[in-house]
Amino acid sequence: MKPIIDQQRRNFFGIAAGTVAVGLGVIDLARAETGARQAASNASFGAIKQIDAGVLNVGYAEAGPSNGSVAILLHGWPYDIHAFVDVAPILAKAGYRVIIPYLRGYGSTHFLSSETPRNGEPAAMAADIIALMDKLDIKKAVVAGFDWGARTADIIAALWPERCRALVSVSGYLISSQAAGNAPLPPSTELQWWYQFYFATERGRAGYEKYTRDFARLIWKLASPQWKFDDATFARSAAALDNKDHVAITIHNYRWRLGLAQGEAKYEQLEKKLAAAPVIDVPTITMEGDANGAPHPDPSAYAKKFSGRYEFRLITGGIGHNLPQEAPQAFAKAVIDADGGA
Repeated sequence: MKPIIDQQRRNFFGIAAGTVAVGLGVIDLARAETGARQAASNASFGAIKQIDAGVLNVGYAEAGPSNGSVAILLHGWPYDIHAFVDVAPILAKAGYRVIIPYLRGYGSTHFLSSETPRNGEPAAMAADIIALMDKLDIKKAVVAGFDWGARTADIIAALWPERCRALVSVSGYLISSQAAGNAPLPPSTELQWWYQFYFATERGRAGYEKYTRDFARLIWKLASPQWKFDDATFARSAAALDNKDHVAITIHNYRWRLGLAQGEAKYEQLEKKLAAAPVIDVPTITMEGDANGAPHPDPSAYAKKFSGRYEFRLITGGIGHNLPQEAPQAFAKAVIDADGGA
């Protein structure tokens, strides 16, 4: 990565000289992001597109020129595509064709058949994105995301590197396995995963079904303790959780991690490859907010999992787990830089 950005790109991102220390992996964009955060409350995408891809009819937002290099942005749980509502215009202005799909179990994405298992295992979600790329005739893309979206992006980069121009992953290397999920962690770390254990019970499933929005709001607050989102911002994303399959996908995802739910046989070989913790060799930038309240690994623990051009960036200024929405300029800049400066 270039240690110093040129003046044109400083102007493009609205960042004054001296506020970015890329070479140190630390970016303080608190001032530059303030206006974007305030403006985000009324921002929205245009009409959501729908397309059959794989086992799903996928709902997705699109921005930018149709002939631009593609950036696929992947949201996490319990968030939605609006995590990228301020990232997309920046990338579109830079010439990217931006695709932001609802993951299975979110928004307008739905299964084509009632017989398809409501499976939330990681390999299935990554396969969904490959199927979407195939349907949209996208040969290669920058894949970028956070939370479930970061894990999905990591898997695509690891298993389908020929489809990946570059990778941006919040909280780094998130590929795991059921075997790893069965290993006990220190009590303080286990405490952070309280909801995973709650979801392992029938009471937890019923509770999440009954209080989905209350649960999501609590996660938002715990994961981003310094993010002052308003009711309208939350409601805009929470609507995606009304998807009829959302609870089933969520519960299966967390139970699968603990080995309490089975995956599908067609993904077994992919999961075996992922269980070996494959090294990622595509150009990568990993990121972390300095106020992330969600469980996340230390950057030093995964740095060696990236063998190609690689950089870690700590985004300061009270940035939490939903980094794209809290620091959209920093996230967009990482996408462009990971892709070699476009």
